[in-house]
Amino acid sequence: MKVYDGSQTESAQQSQPERIKVGIAEYRVATDSAVLTTSGLGSCIGVGIYDEASGVAGLVHVMLPTAEDVEGGNRAKFADTGVAALVEALEAEGASRDGMRAKIAGGSDMLDFSENGPSIGSRNADQVRETLTAFDIPLLGEDVGGDHGRSLRLEADTGDFVVKSANTESTTL
Repeated sequence: MKVYDGSQTESAQQSQPERIKVGIAEYRVATDSAVLTTSGLGSCIGVGIYDEASGVAGLVHVMLPTAEDVEGGNRAKFADTGVAALVEALEAEGASRDGMRAKIAGGSDMLDFSENGPSIGSRNADQVRETLTAFDIPLLGEDVGGDHGRSLRLEADTGDFVVKSANTESTTL
């Protein structure tokens, strides 16, 4: 009979990549074989940026489109300043903007407020795309829109961006 006591052998511990959780309105940068994860993406957007040459990857979980008229505060909360903060952090770890590639997920319309104009989810997605374009970072894949939540992981060693949706199988972008 096998007994599970929560401990792992040294070889099992070495084979598991470090898992780094990124909360709402947060960003993190990783190198080597770490895996960046976030969940709870409804209207929020998860932006993963990877530079293959340097092996540096980063993930930001943004809530709102722009930080206009906001003094100070949390840059990661907004699509425009969150992407900028992530790019700066990636560059500080040795990534080159020329080598950066992005993938995004989220931006759902969880609640229908269509009579009040575009949803927060679609405005978030539009702002992320606009900010990535301003930084000349190509957007290689996206899983946005719909009316369902998502969680995702970004594998720092490969740049694989795996999206798990509430109503579909996992998708790798």
